[in-house]
Amino acid sequence: MKGWQFVETNEPLELVEKENPKAEAGKVVIDLKVAGLCHSDVGVLRDPGWKALLGELPIIMGHEVAGVISEVGEGVTDYQVGDKVAVCPTGPSKTAPGYAYDGGFGTKVLAPAEDLVKIPEGVSFALAAAGTDAGMTSYHATFTKGGVKEGMTVGMIGIGGLGQIALEAAVAKGATVYAIDKNPNARKLAEDLGAAGVYEDAKEIEQFEPEVIIDFAGFDVTTREALEAIRFQGKVVLVGMGKLETTLNVTSLITKQATLVGSNGGTKQDIEDIYELFASGKVNPKITEITFDEIPEGIQLLEDNKVTGRLVANMEK
Repeated sequence: MKGWQFVETNEPLELVEKENPKAEAGKVVIDLKVAGLCHSDVGVLRDPGWKALLGELPIIMGHEVAGVISEVGEGVTDYQVGDKVAVCPTGPSKTAPGYAYDGGFGTKVLAPAEDLVKIPEGVSFALAAAGTDAGMTSYHATFTKGGVKEGMTVGMIGIGGLGQIALEAAVAKGATVYAIDKNPNARKLAEDLGAAGVYEDAKEIEQFEPEVIIDFAGFDVTTREALEAIRFQGKVVLVGMGKLETTLNVTSLITKQATLVGSNGGTKQDIEDIYELFASGKVNPKITEITFDEIPEGIQLLEDNKVTGRLVANMEK
């Protein structure tokens, strides 16, 4: 097998050949079809603080994995050779591909069976890979943490890779969504995805008395304005980490008896639920594809903010 290996912070990924992994008890070997690339991959390469999250180095990166099972280990009964599967990076095993063990930037992955999610008919490998991170994280924030349901009025701040999936999913489930973004292109995208209205600042949607506002940006002022715009006893879900410190108007928080919760990652169930929406055609995020050989260049494109939608590497291109 081949793979793009992380050696050290601020050093280029290294293309290596390794022995093919062999199935072990409780694990399966996956032949990679598509691997997703993520802004956190930029963090791993550029910020030494990320090394604390990695296992034994060097390691093949890539935490968004989708492929076909080629070998099944002892004790695995729920999956068989030929199954199309993805790996939940925050699954029951508490280990993640590309962090704890060799991941999706390789042609094969040995993964715990307990972390697998079957890919349903109608969901491409590219969508499946994107769904393991962006799909899971946005769904978890919106529906699991945010409790968004049909008929609710919702605000969403930051219509990027996560926000656009969340917006489309919330509209598909019957919520009325008002989108907030400084970028005019993002506001246009929000309109196209079914937003009831688009604005530059969260305070502009106070008039609609949103029950939930999800902050996918997290740029200090965005969270503060969300609390000021939320209705009485409303909820603000903070996902974005644009700034790692924020100053809140506690008057809004207290007098409105508002709830502020953080959301990170998600569960296998969140992935299964977003796959259902993908399969129905009601949620169809934009995907940009590159080849396996272009993975290092793809990470650079992410660092330079030159990617539209979610970026994936198609191993068969």
